[in-house]
Amino acid sequence: MTTRTSQPTAQAASHSHTQNSGALLSVQHLHKAFGGNQAVNDVSFNLQAGELLAVIGPNGAGKSTTFNLVNGQLAPDSGSITLDGVSLLGRQPHDLWRMGVSRTFQIAQTFGSLTVAENVQMALLSADGESLSPWQRATRYRRDDALALLAQVHLHDQASRPCNALAYGDVKRLELAMALANQPRLLLMDEPTAGMAPDERHALMDLTRHLVNQRGVAVLFTEHSMDVVFEHADRVLVMARGALIAEGTPAQIQDDPQVQAVYFGSGKTFGVASSQRSSFAMPAASKTGEKA
Repeated sequence: MTTRTSQPTAQAASHSHTQNSGALLSVQHLHKAFGGNQAVNDVSFNLQAGELLAVIGPNGAGKSTTFNLVNGQLAPDSGSITLDGVSLLGRQPHDLWRMGVSRTFQIAQTFGSLTVAENVQMALLSADGESLSPWQRATRYRRDDALALLAQVHLHDQASRPCNALAYGDVKRLELAMALANQPRLLLMDEPTAGMAPDERHALMDLTRHLVNQRGVAVLFTEHSMDVVFEHADRVLVMARGALIAEGTPAQIQDDPQVQAVYFGSGKTFGVASSQRSSFAMPAASKTGEKA
């Protein structure tokens, strides 16, 4: 495990450069400030194809800002973001979508008045750069492809149901199918299990892992449920007050004293029995307006 400070050592910089070779996503020395608040401070990390990388930290740690920088919703003050060696700086989210970057949201982004299949067909239309007239529906557009995507997330039998009639766990699986419409190389998942029951949380992440293995997609996700992080992530990045303070495997992060201090204060532990599947609440960090 690597424990970080706000001023990286030469050894850490060299390690980051070495890891960059072969990385699908490379984020280097990212900075973003809002007024006097340094929301993201010299953040660097790499993500390989086929890897699930979790970003955790207290409220206000800089996770959402980092996410929005990678997704093109915000522009960094300095630093670089590359996807397979191609710079993502200056590109809007719709540009990144067509480059193979998909995103799911804490609150699922679906069309409640359309059927389940039509939701996926709308995503396929967008991936193809096509559009419909206001009075048209996507009912016939690449329907077989839409049904194939729904089958991958186990929603094929609900294709004709209105989206607003689905249970919330099914809505989250539908959003995942929509995110796969552009055949992504990088999938950004913002608190993918928020609002879900424990069994649903783990079922969704098991499904995500299966799709990652099948498609070789790289996944960067934020998550407040520590049971989800420790059971499903390959590696974990820990942020506090805009900086990365640690990175490592879930087991290494659980045992790190600095991480424990950031979350719970000294003397506490991250340990979670697999049978408990508990979710830890996170304290808010001070002097920042960021929620996550």
